[in-house]
Amino acid sequence: MAFVTRQFVRSLSSSATASASAKKIIVKHVTVIGGGLMGAGIAQVAAATGHTVVLVDQTEDILAKSKKGIEDSLRKVAKKKFAENPKAADEFVAKTLSSISTSTDAAAVVHSTDLVVEAIVENLKVKNELFQRLDKFAAEHTIFASNTSSLQITSIANATTRQDRFAGLHFFNPVPVMKLVEVIKTPMTSQKTFESLLDFAKTLGKHPVSCKDTPGFIVNRLLVPYLLEAVRLYERGDASKEDIDVAMKLGAGYPMGPFELLDYVGLDTTKFIMDGWHTMDANNPLFQPSPALSKLVEEKKLGKKSGEGFYKYK
Repeated sequence: MAFVTRQFVRSLSSSATASASAKKIIVKHVTVIGGGLMGAGIAQVAAATGHTVVLVDQTEDILAKSKKGIEDSLRKVAKKKFAENPKAADEFVAKTLSSISTSTDAAAVVHSTDLVVEAIVENLKVKNELFQRLDKFAAEHTIFASNTSSLQITSIANATTRQDRFAGLHFFNPVPVMKLVEVIKTPMTSQKTFESLLDFAKTLGKHPVSCKDTPGFIVNRLLVPYLLEAVRLYERGDASKEDIDVAMKLGAGYPMGPFELLDYVGLDTTKFIMDGWHTMDANNPLFQPSPALSKLVEEKKLGKKSGEGFYKYK
């Protein structure tokens, strides 16, 4: 009897697993909104792994630059991947580029897509307006995902009628190189959507990790307070920025010190993230603004991209 019961339980379990798998969305067609570094990178890795991609932005000029950036990036990848076979490298680049089309009209292309990944400006109002509009044109099965690194996924999903088919899909820069993808599940995200996105990330050759819809998710929630604590250490005069950077590289084995990383990421980006968290939880000591960081951003000293941040760049 015990044997029969175990067999019955196994049978039920197998059936449930098979049923759940059958319900998952297999993503084949991807629409990426935003032709900047992140959006172009997501489009590139999706196309390189056999997906059909439509890259959307506001103007043809932006899209032309995005496509050129993707081609340059692909040639670097192909040079390493097919070092002994230049012909195969050229074929890889040509095939991948042929899988990417472009458009300036998001609403016109989402009707036949399986997944929409948004990678536009970090502004809740702008994201809400975009998704609210696309929600009217996208197919019933289409999953919506935001690549936001700082905003609450739930707040973006609430602009749509498909909260169960909405999640966070946070890639890291540069997308073709960085293996990690954070898959963010809100209280309303269905298990089917969540598992479909995990599978999609794996098909891209990425390593997905899951997280609830908490400020900063995993990486930024740990990284940004660490960076700001380094600034506070410097603000108090406890150590120089140079010594702090050296200490973390030689003592903790980090490839970059916190001030080097702040300049690389962009001081305005870090300030924007911290300001958003401070608005959400003003009493959290980890989320307190930094006078030194605010001053540099006010002076337009944003890091490497502006030529000066905590350090000067030629």
